[in-house]
Amino acid sequence: MDYTAILEALNKASLFDLHRLQSAIYQELINPVRVEQVKAQLKVGQSISYFDPQANGLIDAVILKIQKTRCLVRNVKDQKSWNIPFYYLNLDDVDTAIQPKPHTTGIPKSALQVGTRVGFKGRDNHELFGEVIRLNPKTATVKICEQHTWLVPYSRLFPVIDGTSYDANPTQASLFIEHDEG
Repeated sequence: MDYTAILEALNKASLFDLHRLQSAIYQELINPVRVEQVKAQLKVGQSISYFDPQANGLIDAVILKIQKTRCLVRNVKDQKSWNIPFYYLNLDDVDTAIQPKPHTTGIPKSALQVGTRVGFKGRDNHELFGEVIRLNPKTATVKICEQHTWLVPYSRLFPVIDGTSYDANPTQASLFIEHDEG
């Protein structure tokens, strides 16, 4: 599925339309026939990836236990165990990336993941570079070095292809917040 195209279409929907779709989608997520189809593909010890809504990205894991509608998994990266619903599992290796529209200002939240390298201009117009460590409602928390994190509006971010994290001016404040006047 082209998630970018779907999101573009959903941007035209009313809140009620979105609520109605959410209800219909949830009914499909818990549909016993679909649940059994997924469950039949699972084995304890199987390497899988699942979509983590908080990180807005895929997490590699290993299945520890299969239950009725959920499975216990251990994340490969941090070795933490999580009990997740089957519908989180990406068994078909689907590309979950959402691409921002070309020539737009900033990066939409839906196109970012925890761990994404980004840049932004600080108050003194110096470019700063770092890694997204949290996706907040209006801002991304960007870690630019071990001691400094910034809250940066999504509209001020730009993607970084290759670079290293550094603080261009270590004496400046470590919090950047832009207030909307509206």
